Amino acid sequence: MNTESTNNTIIAVTADEGPSISMVGDTYRIIVKGEQTNGAYALIDMLIPPGGGPPPHLHVTFQESFYILDGQIAVITKEKKYIATKGSYVNIPFNGPVHKFTNKTDKIAHILCLLTPAGMEKMFEEIGKPVAASTFLPPSQMTPEELKQIQSIAEKYGQKLYSLDYLD
Repeated sequence: MNTESTNNTIIAVTADEGPSISMVGDTYRIIVKGEQTNGAYALIDMLIPPGGGPPPHLHVTFQESFYILDGQIAVITKEKKYIATKGSYVNIPFNGPVHKFTNKTDKIAHILCLLTPAGMEKMFEEIGKPVAASTFLPPSQMTPEELKQIQSIAEKYGQKLYSLDYLD
C-alpha cells in the first residue's frame, strides 16, 4: 500500500500496517503519521484495556478527537466527566482543559484518535515500546528519574503531564 504522501497522493493503509506501540499499558497503532499528511493530522488506533488510559495531561497546540469503535471510556476534566460508549465522539479542543481518559469497564475499549496537527504521534514513538499488534504490556512502575525523562519528552512535544491523582 502507499503510505507516503505528497500534496496530491492518496494515502491507503491496510489493517496490519503502521507501528504498534505500548504506552502506559495501552496499545496504540499509528495508522497515519504526520509525514504522510504534510503535518495536517495523525490517526491512531487505540486499544485501552480495563483500568487503562493515560495520566492527566494538557496539550494546548493539539486538538484530540476520539471516536469510540467499541467499549467505553470515561473522559474526565476538573469540570465534568463524560462517558463515551460505542459510536460516541469526543473532541478535546485546542487550548482545552487538563483531561484524562480511562477504561473503567472489564472489556477492552477500541478508539480511533485523530490528532490535529500531527506531531503527538512522534511523542508516542519516543516514549512507548514497540509491540506486536494487539499486544498489551503491563504498565511499568516508573522510577522518579524515568518519570522526569518522560515528562521532558512530553514537554518537547507540547504536552504537560500531571500527577495521577490530579483530577480526583
